[in-house]
Amino acid sequence: MNAPNNAAPSKTRSRLQLLLVAAFFLGSFGIAASLFFGGWKPSQTRNIGEMLDPYPDLRTLALKRADGSDWLWQPAERNWHVVFVAPEGCGEPCAQMLVALQRVWVSEGRHAERLKVLWFGEVPAGAPGFAGLVPMQPSVALAEKLPDTARPDALPAYLADPNGYLVLRYAPGFNPSGLRKDLGRVLK
Repeated sequence: MNAPNNAAPSKTRSRLQLLLVAAFFLGSFGIAASLFFGGWKPSQTRNIGEMLDPYPDLRTLALKRADGSDWLWQPAERNWHVVFVAPEGCGEPCAQMLVALQRVWVSEGRHAERLKVLWFGEVPAGAPGFAGLVPMQPSVALAEKLPDTARPDALPAYLADPNGYLVLRYAPGFNPSGLRKDLGRVLK
């Protein structure tokens, strides 16, 4: 007498389980791909700053430090950069901005060494100096790449990645704690 053949139902069940796992994986991938290629974007992101689109590329600009030496982007060092363009004769608003940026730099603690504040224009007299502050010469080419060139009284700040792309904009009158939160995510 032959024993009942239980191998066939077991084999079928294993194949069905494999197909079910493949369908779950490929189905979620298919949904994600259709959303991405369909142009869907989330209505809210975790960033506090406004994401720039497209990212202005600063690597092509001949940027100079205040002492006249060339500024070179060093992607291997993984430094992030706060970019601020001080309008001519800014005075007290720029002094307050520099104090706020110094506080943001200090608040990064052990990660502060990977944050540079590129200050384009005259550094206010009596303003605090700190290790992350890099005074820069004003740059017309940079001002042309920034979205706020039409308003010289505006005092926005920008966040540039280690490669030299501006990625986030902080509107005039921004809360420095938002910049600090965004930096906390990228400096880890």
